[in-house]
This record gives sequence, structure tokens and C-alpha cells, in this order.
Amino acid sequence: MKKRSILVAACVTLMLATGCSAQERTTSSAASTQMVSASRTEGTSDASSAENDMAAENESTITGIISDIKDFMFTITDENGVDYAISFEGEKPEGLSSVKEGDTVSVIYTGKLEETEAFTGTVISVTKK
Repeated sequence: MKKRSILVAACVTLMLATGCSAQERTTSSAASTQMVSASRTEGTSDASSAENDMAAENESTITGIISDIKDFMFTITDENGVDYAISFEGEKPEGLSSVKEGDTVSVIYTGKLEETEAFTGTVISVTKK
């Protein structure tokens, strides 16, 4: 009976130790990933200027009626009635403060804007038409 109790206690301890060590690895892996991407951005001046040139070339424009303006996103409905949810981080894009829901606007952005997928890009400006 004592052997069984000792065996159960050892198994429980082993499972707890395994679970705790798995959480520590996940945290350290995420930290390593963040450090790699940060150092990669700092260390490549030629690559970042090339990326800036590509971003300037990939600017796109969408025109439509703006609605549902929030602190982190807004919605544009184009002339075909398709709604696009456009999100942004940090401060509001240039010109967004001067428009209101129902205005026809032109949005200049970089990245990928699709009806069914989340917006992956940067809003450069919002201009009232």
C-alpha cells in the first residue's frame, strides 16, 4: 500500500513539474521571437529603406461611404455595397477626425483590404470627397 501511495505521489509531482516547465518554455520562446524581430529591424538599414520604397509603391485607394467610426476602426461601403472594416493601431489616421458617419471619403492605405479577411495594412489618410 505504501509503494502505491509513493508511486502516485511521484506521478503527480512529475505531471506538475512537466506542466510548469512547459509554461516557462512558451514564455521564453515568445521572448526570443520578439528579440529576433526587433534586432532584425534595427540591423538592416538597406532592407528597411527597400521596404519603405515598396510600401510607397503599394499604396491603394478606396472610395465609399464611411460608417461605424470607432477609436480603433471604421467601416467603408463601396459603390457596390460591399463593406470593408478597416482597423488601425495607435492614433487616428490623418483626416479621420474631420469626417463623420455618412460622408463619402477616399481612404489611402497600404496592405491588403478584403471583404472577408481582416485588414492587414496601414491607413495613410482619410479625405472627404
